[in-house]
Amino acid sequence: MHLNHAPDPSSMRFMRLFGFVLSIVSSLAVSSYAGGVRGFVKDEKGEPLAYTTIFVKQTGSGTTTNVNGAYEIILPAGKYDLVYQYVGFETVTQQVDIGSDFIEINVTLKTQVTVLQTVTVKAGDEDPAYTIMRKAIAKAKYHLQQLDSYTARVYIKGSGQLKDYPWLAKRALEKEGVEKGRVFVSESISDIKFTRPGKFEEKVISIRSDGKDNNTSPNPYIFGSFYEPEVAETISPLSPKAFSYYKFEYMGTFKDRDYEVSRIKVIPRSKGDDVIDGMLYIVENWWSIHSMDIHTSKLGIDVYIKAVYAPIEDKAWMPVSHRFKVDGKVFGFEFEYNYLATVSGYKIQLNPELYVDSEQMEVIDEKIEIEQAREIEEKFKPLSKKEQAKKDQTRQLQERLSEGKEITRKELNTIIKEYEKAEVKGLEAPEIISNSIFKIDSGAYKKDSAYWAAIRPVPLTNEEIKGYQKSDSLAEVTRKKEAGDTLKSSKHKGFQPWDLIIGDNYKISKHSNFKIHFPMPGFNTVDGWNFNYKVSFGTILQDTNKTRLTITPLFRYAFSRDEPSGYLNFSMRNKNYRLNVQGGRFIDQYNPDEPILPIVNTLMTLLLEKNLMKIYERDYVDLSFRRKLNTYFTLNTTWSWSKRRELFNTTDFKIVNRDKIEDYTPNRPVNDELADTSFPEHNSFIGSIGITARPWIKYTIRNDQQTEVPNSSPIISLNYRRGFKNVLNSVTDFDQIEVSFKHGFRIGIRGNADVALRAGWFMDTDKMYFMDHKHFQGNQTPLITNDPVGSFRLLDYYKFSTSDKYFAGNFHYQFRKFLISNIPLVRLAGIRENIFVNYLASPTSKNYTEVGYSIDGILRIFRLEAAASFQDGKYLSYGFRIGIASYITGNFSEN
Repeated sequence: MHLNHAPDPSSMRFMRLFGFVLSIVSSLAVSSYAGGVRGFVKDEKGEPLAYTTIFVKQTGSGTTTNVNGAYEIILPAGKYDLVYQYVGFETVTQQVDIGSDFIEINVTLKTQVTVLQTVTVKAGDEDPAYTIMRKAIAKAKYHLQQLDSYTARVYIKGSGQLKDYPWLAKRALEKEGVEKGRVFVSESISDIKFTRPGKFEEKVISIRSDGKDNNTSPNPYIFGSFYEPEVAETISPLSPKAFSYYKFEYMGTFKDRDYEVSRIKVIPRSKGDDVIDGMLYIVENWWSIHSMDIHTSKLGIDVYIKAVYAPIEDKAWMPVSHRFKVDGKVFGFEFEYNYLATVSGYKIQLNPELYVDSEQMEVIDEKIEIEQAREIEEKFKPLSKKEQAKKDQTRQLQERLSEGKEITRKELNTIIKEYEKAEVKGLEAPEIISNSIFKIDSGAYKKDSAYWAAIRPVPLTNEEIKGYQKSDSLAEVTRKKEAGDTLKSSKHKGFQPWDLIIGDNYKISKHSNFKIHFPMPGFNTVDGWNFNYKVSFGTILQDTNKTRLTITPLFRYAFSRDEPSGYLNFSMRNKNYRLNVQGGRFIDQYNPDEPILPIVNTLMTLLLEKNLMKIYERDYVDLSFRRKLNTYFTLNTTWSWSKRRELFNTTDFKIVNRDKIEDYTPNRPVNDELADTSFPEHNSFIGSIGITARPWIKYTIRNDQQTEVPNSSPIISLNYRRGFKNVLNSVTDFDQIEVSFKHGFRIGIRGNADVALRAGWFMDTDKMYFMDHKHFQGNQTPLITNDPVGSFRLLDYYKFSTSDKYFAGNFHYQFRKFLISNIPLVRLAGIRENIFVNYLASPTSKNYTEVGYSIDGILRIFRLEAAASFQDGKYLSYGFRIGIASYITGNFSEN
């Protein structure tokens, strides 16, 4: 079993700049005894071996040396076996007799002598590493299921420094106490508990960070395992599909105490963000992880991982120490972060339905050990369906594992799969794949330096001590300033006059906040210059569902029309439902999905003289409601009464006056199906009801907060929309039904695919206006700000809008390797290549089709695209587009 734990990056100021967190767990038993053992661990040349793992066999506890090779373990009186382990060096076991005082034991580790075994290959010329890995992969799921529960204590220390930064950021960083080379330190101690199949609990009992009293808590454990197919979005070398991603090379076997350990070199078939490289050490016969020394990368940031496992109670190999080194350079900020975790006080509870002594279970590789596999298959023929029905499944599993002694990889996989299926059927919520509970003890931040000196398992280095001292002094200066001048200007200490211009967020109480949004100016040919001014108040209602109420008024002024407008919005939401009521006078695009952002339209209008956004005005009251019926189905409904009126251009203001372009186009969409899209002022009352299904959805739970696992299920929606004539003086009268499908999935090792399909028709069109038609996500600008799956690149915004039948399909495929991504440095920089196909069928679209190619991940937020369009298979046009990440464009969506 392998654990991950990450301290909160906000506990280190420089980590707040990069937002990069990657961690895996381990821990230490803490107690307040007077005696123990301390010393140094060195190699044969006398050089200190930093982060050597020291495992106390009798207590199931581990610790490590610090960067200087020093260690210290507090132990009660008694006799102990100390196991000193370092990857690449021979393990040393030292027996000690602890009294009331500390004893000093200095250890020298010798370089590991690896013996290349003589292997007779019986079925082809294959490296023996593949047999070892096939057996380890076959037993991976067994290792995941062999424990019913365990508890442990975890000590984590993170230290890091900002090595370089752009000169423009120097003043701001130094004001925050961030200097080049200064070491930041963060420590925490937690008690953890795991209960199969996926419940994880953590209680943080003490935290010490960079000296500030108001640091946020560390992140909870990220429960993970290299026995799982993926760890932190990286393909594990023990994944069932590992052979598609990796090549393996046998580097020899060595003896570690009574265990034979094979050294396996892991080589990615193609380097990238989702694979590892390095050394993996496998325990023979157990086929479990002994240790690892591996490397991976994320968006050009390198992550080096060293981990050591130990046989807890000689029944299960568990991690006792991890060391991470993270370094990289992002936008001129160069940093290095070291993370150390040790585990202690393991208490394990075996799964009685599954546990078998590893010496009794011999896994046979039927690909190599052909004769033995045949004998086993003959000896243990499958039971008939009647026999299976009569025999208790659990007893059958126990007998097969405990009596068989020899078992093929295929049989072991079958047994574990059947066991997992039976277990899932017995769960109350099979869609929940993990459930984590994270708590911080009320006194976690109040522990003083004496407490840490007594409980810390890994001694601090001089640099780390200096880092704490500087942080403490800076925190004291800050506290004195705050105490002496509570009215000192600070953006986050209260309202300031300039907040009216730049905006700010204010915490009113524990559950309430008030926000002034940044006023967003804009320009269009109807309003001329305009600006929106929005504020919002949010609070959590005191009920068991933690319902959040938000009230948002918005004021808008159009200078060319000399017309004020605005709305008032009420929103209530919790994990089960969302209710939204909004009313006022405001402008809308004819396509309610807003295919063009106002800021993009402003730039296109003023710089290129293309007024692409077409708008109308309405006085309205809108109500929308979404309710989660159960895990798989969500109901949604919308109701809208509007008085709608057409708007016209009121200004011809231009910054750039091009001779080729005489005037702006009218504020009236052009459509092939409807010759005249103008309309008189009228009332409309339109309602819709729909249901969305996610039939195979999976969730993770953290502190009762449920989060969907991305792409775990397709999203299937059915929606009915109707215009109600003579209701509240409404003149609209139409019926529309639409069904949609959207899903993202991985296609083997080659890449990821996304599909979006949408089809619908209008059953009745007695009275409707152009804004009631079905519109599609077109684009006529150099920028793509919509979802790349579900939108078109070259399509006119309204040309093919329809009040008849329609079908739209989008396919997007991201390659692992294609053209430029065949270059390893390009892949490691996070660059990805994609192809896409978009298709539209409507009465006038003539099988409109787009095909395109894109390069994604440029500077981590941009995408460069090239596309060509066709009608009925004939070439129509081409264009180049720049895509922008949706989390950036989402801030500019207000009209």
